[in-house]
Amino acid sequence: MASKQKKLLIIDSNSVIHRAFHALPFLTTKNQEKTNALYGFLLVFLKAIKDFQPDYLAAAFDLPGLTFRHKKFKQYKAKRPPTPSGLIEQIPKIKQVLKAFNVPVFEKKGFEADDIIGTIACSVNLETIILTGDLDLFQLINQQTKVYFLRKGVKDVVLYDKDQAKERLQGLSPIQIIDLKALKGDFSDNVPGVAGIGEKTALKLLLDFENLDNLYNQIENKSEKAEKINPRTREILLNNKKQAFFSRELIEINKKVPIDFKLEKCFWKSYDKEKVINLLKKFEFNSLINRLVNEEKENNLEKEKTRELTLW
Repeated sequence: MASKQKKLLIIDSNSVIHRAFHALPFLTTKNQEKTNALYGFLLVFLKAIKDFQPDYLAAAFDLPGLTFRHKKFKQYKAKRPPTPSGLIEQIPKIKQVLKAFNVPVFEKKGFEADDIIGTIACSVNLETIILTGDLDLFQLINQQTKVYFLRKGVKDVVLYDKDQAKERLQGLSPIQIIDLKALKGDFSDNVPGVAGIGEKTALKLLLDFENLDNLYNQIENKSEKAEKINPRTREILLNNKKQAFFSRELIEINKKVPIDFKLEKCFWKSYDKEKVINLLKKFEFNSLINRLVNEEKENNLEKEKTRELTLW
């Protein structure tokens, strides 16, 4: 019998936290501690654990402060509103719960969680699932890496492999999302892109020319194919070549972040149930306590059935 392929689940923590905070109504404990982001995060986390039963777990976080992208471009993410204080104060609680679940946390000053996730995903040789609500992480999808994507709220979650991502991206392969955003820009991160090139034009250009390098090479060499591009579009592209490649630098995930990552430290076998339940009691998440208890009973029944079948 072939052995089951090992799985690594990586959590894009800040992305899930933001989604949960904005998706769920305002929740507080009797002591007026805000808990909606924490509750939503746990809903998504527990669902992912149940769906994938990972052998390894890791959680990536952003740290406050500027990143290497801000050093390249001061206006990076400049249009984003300040992070609500009610969200910020819940992050330590989420880290506390992850610690109780024996999930290691990875973060690095000067880098984003995306870069940490890319570094981890590219350093292992096993099935990897990234839990996120950030479309930028689609660029990491390949034969062994999939994205478990929060489409809406905290309950509408879809698993994307290479084929499903290509369908979502209207024919582009996952890696092409880098050049797509380099051309059309990215409003949420304030990445400029090429002014005058919208998503529809960028999509067509990449379906025809595959990537920025080939596109500009053919335009500059006046290939027959490039000469068919609308003259105005060609002019815009040529006048903004530097901007396009600079935007690509901002969008592409750094896969060489200097973090102390060892896969064996992410091995996930069990967790301190008493510590977890005490924390859930503290945050008044009674429904989650019942869920954990019931799931443990179901798991024990499954193990007993498996043991009986083995004995027979």
